[in-house]
Amino acid sequence: MRGSLRNSLLAAALLSLAACGGQGSEERGGADAAPSENATGASASSTQTPAASPGADVNAARISAARSTPEDWLSYGGTYDEQRHSGLSAVTTENVADLGVAWTYELSTARGVESTPIVVDGVMYVTSAWSVVHALDAKTGEELWVYDPEVPRERGVNACCDVVNRGVAIWEGKVFVGTIDGRLVALDSGSGAVLWDTLTVDLSKPYTITGAPRVVKGRVLIGNGGAELGVRGYISAYNADTGDMDWRFYTAPNPNKQPDGAASDSAFETVGNVTWGDEGAWTTDGGGGTVWDSIVYDEVNDLILFGVGNGSPWNRDIRDPAGGDNLFLSSIVAVRPESGEYVWHFQTTPGDNWDYTATQTIILADLPMGENGALRRVAMQAPKNGFFYVIDAASGEFVSGNNFVPQTWTTGLDENGRPREVEGARYGADIILQSPGPLGAHNWHPMAFNPDLNLAYIPAQEIPQAFASDPRFLDDPVRWNTGADFDAGTPPDIPPGVIKAVRGTLKGRLLAWDPIKQEARWSVEHRSAWNGGVLSTAGGLVFQGQLDGTFTAYDAATGEQKWQHDVKSGAASGPGTYEIDGEQYITITTGWGSAYGLVVGLDLDNAAPTLGKVVTFKLGGTGTIPEPDAVAIERKPAAELFGTPAMLETGRIAYHRNCQVCHGSLAISSGILPDLRWSAITGNAEAWNSVLIEGTLASNGMVSFAEYLSAEDAEAVRAYVTKRAHETLANEAAEAASGN
Repeated sequence: MRGSLRNSLLAAALLSLAACGGQGSEERGGADAAPSENATGASASSTQTPAASPGADVNAARISAARSTPEDWLSYGGTYDEQRHSGLSAVTTENVADLGVAWTYELSTARGVESTPIVVDGVMYVTSAWSVVHALDAKTGEELWVYDPEVPRERGVNACCDVVNRGVAIWEGKVFVGTIDGRLVALDSGSGAVLWDTLTVDLSKPYTITGAPRVVKGRVLIGNGGAELGVRGYISAYNADTGDMDWRFYTAPNPNKQPDGAASDSAFETVGNVTWGDEGAWTTDGGGGTVWDSIVYDEVNDLILFGVGNGSPWNRDIRDPAGGDNLFLSSIVAVRPESGEYVWHFQTTPGDNWDYTATQTIILADLPMGENGALRRVAMQAPKNGFFYVIDAASGEFVSGNNFVPQTWTTGLDENGRPREVEGARYGADIILQSPGPLGAHNWHPMAFNPDLNLAYIPAQEIPQAFASDPRFLDDPVRWNTGADFDAGTPPDIPPGVIKAVRGTLKGRLLAWDPIKQEARWSVEHRSAWNGGVLSTAGGLVFQGQLDGTFTAYDAATGEQKWQHDVKSGAASGPGTYEIDGEQYITITTGWGSAYGLVVGLDLDNAAPTLGKVVTFKLGGTGTIPEPDAVAIERKPAAELFGTPAMLETGRIAYHRNCQVCHGSLAISSGILPDLRWSAITGNAEAWNSVLIEGTLASNGMVSFAEYLSAEDAEAVRAYVTKRAHETLANEAAEAASGN
């Protein structure tokens, strides 16, 4: 192998693979239940649902008018169209430099925070890790109430990309939240008291919920995640008053291709089943297709549009050897809100093979299209596969598309929007380097759209990945059994300077994209490849946070930086804005975590976990943000080097197949979860075995891996981690001596 290709493959392999969302891989999920029942086969948890107290009186009319009442931020994307564009204009390009901290609020978690704050009538509703809901006075940050769903910590192992939650939905005095263990909970907006609590998944399978619910016509819409672990995806609609399920739409077929008695039956009978073979892992793994993020309501066409995730397993040769398109994986699907009846679909990645989810932000808009500039109602998406799509919102017809980042897997799109794959894009035994990788050209981070400038603002990134088929898929299962080899291209020894070189290959940027011309208007490159959510305002500004703790405002038309503040923690969430007593506030949730945060040691120096916060700004604000109080870990190997070369190789493979998603590629942790190189447990074989095999820390989320690792395998992992500790210190000394 030529040196440059080898180095490129190494660089990509070192990133592997917390994707998401993938979030992607950002998530999990799937349960089989008739539409008239909840996921346990029983009716909702309470037949006598308490009435909500007055307050948070959000209904269809109010959300419909949200654009003309920008003082509130009523839903996840701001309005039904989810453009994340606010009509507030008190903060402008001329005075944004005067923004200062109005208040901060501790979220009491050192795990990932991805929530967009919802603000209704002066009250902010926001979630943190483990699906905890906080209600705050939006003017002062004073805590009003907190609801903890008390998710069993051992369920956290099912969360591919940290135990995050992206927020709540509000409807007629109720606050709705999905929980990591698959429940949908309705809370009283005034007190936080539980009104109803419905299980939406089969707990015998590894499902989670991390996405924010939406409410349309009195129905709470929620999906789930879990496609890395083997599930069948779906979206469900629940009665907002009672928690009873109204309908369910599956996104992968019944394993026997028989009807489910669900809203999706006719869709599979007419267009879906034929795109799947009759054999393959999908018949036992469920096929994937989890609906873990984007759900929007198109009022004009009275349609619910939702994005569908990756296949399970990823590798189509294993999932479905027949080689079909596998609907509705990696697709946008439109259904009727009252019944879930199928109307249309558009598939961005037929026969998904790379975790190219289409769960990313879907934005609705009226764009001047064609020679005469007539307005056309469209849906826009920049999914993981690297292409920006404009499709007709009424019919799903492809309008236009173009790649918004460099990509290597196609030569472009055909006239119907179908990708023209290059030869060799579908990996086999040989390692290939491909862009985008599973973390995507755009992940879960919300993009925004300015309807005055007709510009979409994309949190774009370039993070390649080395792919190869996993020869151990059938006879050596792992928790993340994707059919792709996470260990592909990773060498047994890491020379000095390699980690720094890898960091230099990763790119993240804020991209202003013209969806009419399908080209970039401007671009700003970031220090970190992993990106942050975006907010657009009528003040001519675009706000975006970053994993390195910077929160920045740009001129929406030019990309010129107008303001920046250090929020002293990761800031990847979608920002929001609201107005109280004539003052405009800009707010964001902060905290280390998510898919990339778990392997952030490969990207940022001196990364450390910090308590999550809500940080809110206003013009003339004089508040401060507390300094991080993380305790430095002594970087000292807990054991001397041990193990034969064969044992170390076994440990390397076992670590990267079972451990790296949480503890970091090459055993480099960001500190969100323990860095095993410096853990005292690593120095004690008995303690190590008690954790990995006996599950003594299951109550903390570290469950037993006895199903996947033998005692000998576990000891080999310990040997590998110990080797990495000694190797890290030796490399740092060599780099210091050389001046690099």
